[in-house]
Amino acid sequence: MVYILAEQRHQDEPEAMRLWEADQRYIRESKPAFPPGAYELATSDWYYGFADHRAPHDAWLEWAKFEEPATGSRRERRHLSLRVRLLGAYHDQYLEFFYPIVYSYSLSNLASSRGHADWRYDEFRLSAAGHLLHEIEWAGGPGKEARWLIEASDVQFTAHPVGV
Repeated sequence: MVYILAEQRHQDEPEAMRLWEADQRYIRESKPAFPPGAYELATSDWYYGFADHRAPHDAWLEWAKFEEPATGSRRERRHLSLRVRLLGAYHDQYLEFFYPIVYSYSLSNLASSRGHADWRYDEFRLSAAGHLLHEIEWAGGPGKEARWLIEASDVQFTAHPVGV
């Protein structure tokens, strides 16, 4: 179930708050199965706050890179990893997300001539297979929002000052 993406947040305050609380309850109740990096982000007191310089809300995409680390004598054993770098909303920090093992992904952007615009909302939940699902909505004009859905083993997050 989706709890805190645009469709859920853009409702009357009592309903939006009820869904926020349901999301937090879902994450807490799923803690034994939740990947630790995603759990830490989703339950932190800063991640979903718009004032914290580490929060991704309103950040801009710098790049996304897929990697296929390989082992084996012919480098035949492979998996997919993804690194995403954002320029934070205050333009003073880079925010980086690393998904060590990506099981599946869907990236859509129906109007990309001006990029992705701002990182709008995102949500962490578990897939039917018990993997992390990270759904990200990017701002855009009506009907032109980009959406990413990443199914992964976990997510690791780092923030560091621009210029370092």
